[in-house]
Amino acid sequence: MKPSATHFNQQRHFLLGISSLLVGLVVALHSPTSWAQKTESASNMKLVGYSDLQGRTAYQPTIAHQGNRWIAYVGHHGDYRMNPMTHQMENNGTSVLDVTDPKHPQYLTHIPGQEGKAEAGGAQMVRICPGSSLPKADKSKFYMLRAVGSMGHEIWDVTEPAKPTLLTSIGKGLKDTHKNFWECDTGIAYLVSGNPQWRTNRMTQIYDLSDPAKPVFIRDFGLVGQQPGASGPVPISLHGAISTGPKGNRVYLGYGTNSEGVLQIVDRDKLLNGPKEPTPENLLYPQISRLDMPPMHGAHTVFPMLGVEIPEFKHNYAGHQRDFIVITDEAIQMECMEGRQMTWFIDITTETKPFGVSNFTVPEASGNFCSKGGRFGTHSSNENMTEIYYKKIMFLAHFNAGVRAIDVRNPLAPKEIGYYVPAINANTVPLAMPVGMSANLPFTENAKKTAIQTNNVEVDDRGYVYIVDRANTGMHILELTGEARKIADWTKAEH
Repeated sequence: MKPSATHFNQQRHFLLGISSLLVGLVVALHSPTSWAQKTESASNMKLVGYSDLQGRTAYQPTIAHQGNRWIAYVGHHGDYRMNPMTHQMENNGTSVLDVTDPKHPQYLTHIPGQEGKAEAGGAQMVRICPGSSLPKADKSKFYMLRAVGSMGHEIWDVTEPAKPTLLTSIGKGLKDTHKNFWECDTGIAYLVSGNPQWRTNRMTQIYDLSDPAKPVFIRDFGLVGQQPGASGPVPISLHGAISTGPKGNRVYLGYGTNSEGVLQIVDRDKLLNGPKEPTPENLLYPQISRLDMPPMHGAHTVFPMLGVEIPEFKHNYAGHQRDFIVITDEAIQMECMEGRQMTWFIDITTETKPFGVSNFTVPEASGNFCSKGGRFGTHSSNENMTEIYYKKIMFLAHFNAGVRAIDVRNPLAPKEIGYYVPAINANTVPLAMPVGMSANLPFTENAKKTAIQTNNVEVDDRGYVYIVDRANTGMHILELTGEARKIADWTKAEH
C-alpha cells in the first residue's frame, strides 16, 4: 500500500520533534557560563541568567512586574519547534518566563502563534498592561496584547502567567502585523496592521482597549499615498509607533527598515479626535512634521528622548535643554551587502524642523563583523523609559555585534560604554538567505556561517537588560558593571 501524504507528514513531524528534543537536551547539559567561557565577548556588562527559549527564533522581550513576580513575555518569529513541556510540535508564538530570580529564569508556558516562517508567522510583538492602570479593566488582572503573524491581534488574560486565557481577537484578515504600542493609562493602542483596503502591508489601526475584552475601533492612519484609492508610488510601510500619552500629546511613528525611512511626528489629540475618513487632508491634519531619511536608511525604532540638558550648553541663556528622537535602522542583508544601518540622533526641539545631529555605529574592524556571519548593523533599541536609564544610557541590539550600551547624556556626542556579545550554542543556526534584492548580491561562503544575531533588547525597572536572538540562541539576562554601571540612577530601581 502506498504511504499517504499524511503519513509522510506525521513521520516528518515525529522526526522534527525528536531532533528538537535532542538539541534541547544538549543545551540543558551546558550551563550559560560554560558556553560564555568559550566565545562570549564583553565590556562593562556581564551575563546574569539565560534561557534557551525552547530553541525558538525571538523578536520582542517585554518585562512586567506582576505582584511580587517579574514576568518576561517574549514574542517569536515564525517557525515550528518542539515544546519539551508538552512534547508537542508547536508553531512559534509567545514564551512566558518567570524572571523574578534573573539568575534562574523559569520557563512557564508557550502560547503557539501563526504557522509560517520568519515574519510570515509567529507572534512577534507583545505588550503588557495591568488592569489597575487600564480605565475599564478588571483591576485585579494583567493583560497581554500580541500581534499574530499576518492574521491579526489578540488580547489575553495573563493574570496567572502559566495559564493564559484568550479574551478576544482584533482585525482578522489583515495583510501583516508588527510592532504595536499600548498606552496602559488610557488603553489606546496603535496596532501595526495591514488593512486589505489600504495600499501598504503595514499602516496604523488605532483601538480603544481600555476594556481589553471589548475593543473599540477608532480609526485607520498612515502616510498620504497609502490610503485606499490613492495613486502613484506607495510610501514605505509603517514599522512602529511610540506615544507619550495625553500628557505629552505626541505620537512618533517610524516607517521603513533599511531604506526610504520616514519619521513622522503627530499630534495625538488631533489623531484621535480629528476627522477620520482617510483623505489626504485628514491624514495630514494631525501631522506636525515629517523627516524623510536618505534612500538607504530606515526607521525601525523611533525613541523619544525629551528634555535633555546638554552639559556643554549649561551656561548658555538658550538652547541648553533639547528634545531628541533616537532612530535605529534595521540591517537586513548579510555580509554588509547594503548601506551601514546605524542609530541616528535627531534634534526635534523645534518640532516642525527636525534635523540630525549625530550617529552611532560599531566599528566593523573591531570584530571583522562583515565576514563573521549573519547580519551586522543595528536593529532596535530598548523602549522602556525607566528612570534608571532614561536620558543616560540606551541599549542597542546590533545583530552579530551583540548588544551595545551607549552613553546618551550628550546626544550630540553619543559614545559606547559597554557591550555583550553572547556565545553561540547548540541551538544557534545560520540565518536563511534574505529576500528581495539579495539574489543579485555577491554573497560568499561567509553568509553561511553560524553567528550570534542579537535581535531585540529591553530593560526592566530593576535595571536588568534582556536580549533575544534571531538565530535561535535564546535569551540572555545581563547587567552593567564597572564605570558604565555608575552612570545609571540606581535610586530609581524597583525591587
